[in-house]
Amino acid sequence: MDHARSPIPLRPPGEPVIRGVNWLGVWTLYVKEVRRFFKVQMQTIWAPAITTLLFLAIFMVALGGVKREVLGVAYGSFLGPGLIIMGMAQNSFQNTVSSLIIAKVQGTIVDVLMPPLSPRELLAAWVAGAVTRAWLVGLAIWGAMLLWPDVNVAIAHLPQVLLFGTLGAVLLALLGVLTGLWAEKFDHGAAVTNFVVQPLTLLSGTFYAIDRLPEAMQAVSRANPFFYMIDGFRAGFIGVAEADPRLGALVVGGLALLLWVAAWRLLESGWKVRA
Repeated sequence: MDHARSPIPLRPPGEPVIRGVNWLGVWTLYVKEVRRFFKVQMQTIWAPAITTLLFLAIFMVALGGVKREVLGVAYGSFLGPGLIIMGMAQNSFQNTVSSLIIAKVQGTIVDVLMPPLSPRELLAAWVAGAVTRAWLVGLAIWGAMLLWPDVNVAIAHLPQVLLFGTLGAVLLALLGVLTGLWAEKFDHGAAVTNFVVQPLTLLSGTFYAIDRLPEAMQAVSRANPFFYMIDGFRAGFIGVAEADPRLGALVVGGLALLLWVAAWRLLESGWKVRA
């Protein structure tokens, strides 16, 4: 008696079953990343928001923010948007770097590498999760600042705020992916945070206008890509920028593209993620 033929045609070994983009896989990994940080939202969203508000309170009191003006606006209104994007950027970085390091240390990175997801799809899901966390932190800080006396965080140009906020979050998320791929323990991630991310953020004009610095320091500040991210985002609120927003978008977007290509190539090669 002849065996009935299988209604599902068998594919030769190695031939992909999923053609094009695995949208379901990308969405699943994205949801996993969002749920991962949302389960501990007090630590990942609300604690960073409170820390950022403490920065606002300290600098407002220490520098006389009520009376002082910077770029033609009250110091509190100048400082607020910079603190928002600073909090967004730092948490975007922390999201991807912690996700990768935890997966590598616990040995669960194989759960991400085994499913039919290409390096570009993995990267897209990780970055999207980090950008989501960044915007949640940013919205929490912005909402609190709306109630803060002597601080005006009304939005002048919403598209510019969305553009620089998203580009900045993507840039730091990709830097977090590269750090997570390189790091072999949590100390490595902390080192990049302490010696790269925080100095570049704090010395990028978050708390001051760079036109008040000596010319040499102005040149150093303009060589810092974080300056363009913060300046463009803040200009979306106060309507005044220290650098051309088009140049800023080109710098931040171009650097993000370079980091994307670097992270994609490293993932494709399996560098430090495959045994």
